[in-house]
Amino acid sequence: MSDSPNVVVAGAGLAGLVAARHLADAGAAVTVYERRPEVGGRVRTRHENGFTLDRGFQVLFTGYPAVQRELDVGALDLREFRPGAVICSTDEGTRSVLSDPLRDPRALVESALNRRVTTTDKLRTLALRQDLSQREESWFFSGPDASIREYLRDWGFSEKYIENFVAPFYGGITLDRSLSTSKHVFAYTFRALSNGRIGVPSQGMAAIPDQLRASAEAAGATVVTGEGVEGIDRDGTGSDAEARSGAAAGVTVETTERAVDADAVVVATDPKTARRLTDVEAIPTEGVPSTTQYYRLPASTPISTGKKILLNSDGPAPNVVVPLTDVAPEYAPDGEQLLCATFLGDDARFRDADDLAADTRAALSAWYPERSVDGLEPVHTERIEFAQFAQPPGVHETLPDATDPEGRIYLAGDSTEWSSIQGAMKSGRVAAEAVLDGENLGD
Repeated sequence: MSDSPNVVVAGAGLAGLVAARHLADAGAAVTVYERRPEVGGRVRTRHENGFTLDRGFQVLFTGYPAVQRELDVGALDLREFRPGAVICSTDEGTRSVLSDPLRDPRALVESALNRRVTTTDKLRTLALRQDLSQREESWFFSGPDASIREYLRDWGFSEKYIENFVAPFYGGITLDRSLSTSKHVFAYTFRALSNGRIGVPSQGMAAIPDQLRASAEAAGATVVTGEGVEGIDRDGTGSDAEARSGAAAGVTVETTERAVDADAVVVATDPKTARRLTDVEAIPTEGVPSTTQYYRLPASTPISTGKKILLNSDGPAPNVVVPLTDVAPEYAPDGEQLLCATFLGDDARFRDADDLAADTRAALSAWYPERSVDGLEPVHTERIEFAQFAQPPGVHETLPDATDPEGRIYLAGDSTEWSSIQGAMKSGRVAAEAVLDGENLGD
């Protein structure tokens, strides 16, 4: 490989942008091709009639190591949620706060008086927090696996706690209210929640990939949008410098507009496209769907939760409701509130928007009987077929490595780590390091 390799990155999601920045920082000539008109992959935002609408309800965990390494969190102008959540029951018409007394002492009394969760479960939660906070990074995603439900039962948590709090809360994180997702996901995110904050940038989640793009371009990478990668020829000619040196050939990347010779290519696309481009069968392509509906509500009917999310302890329709402007007032124009509700399962993707709104209206009416939410009006419905890849116990042992493709092709994307912002950004750095190490490059 030449001293200054010519590298193509396919895909300008979080993984591709992080890979591009690390490669450019090391002196590589990097071009990123993205088929969409904007960067971000699954992390995108639209602005409509004064509302900020993220592609599904997403938040940034500042406790993720990759977030601390790759982002200037301060520059994102985060609007932060308070720890914990409000457990709501449609059947009982109740709201009760459960929080972390170590990080949210203002909610100590409310949490202590919460009758939906026993004192024993509260003490076990603190013990679990202490245990996971002491674990080394290498402990996570290693060793025997089990489902989240099995893991919590082994810790001695009651079924009432699991159903009332964990199922809706982690249903929002893993999109799997049954808690059949790998315990590794629970343990890692639980530690991140304990060690950091969660929030949304004041201008929407798209501020994250926008910042990563700016960092990559500042390092010297070129980002081309509206032009995707269609195919990769492993027997390509490689760069001119490499051809002159007599080194082995590189790859030829076929985009929707041109053929590009390169020393190496990092494939950081969605999993289905990555499998097609690389022929790596280990790339997971079974997706978990999610449906998020956004609503406007006049500010004269305030729905305030003290910057916490509302958990539906009775079922997944909706699983959670989030008064977004309670946390980020910039998400709506003056005089308006913006709320969102997340619905789980494949069926929700095909339900009528008015039916979904009726479910949310009924839930809020039961949780806030003192207020009328008749003015709740849907403004956008985001139906996502592939929000995450499925993560049952044991799946992380089967995921591909960055160097699994044959030839000078490398993989990046959360499908090489685990489905999260952490996994995506870490994978970009790992892929860049693999390219720079020269594995499979015929040095």
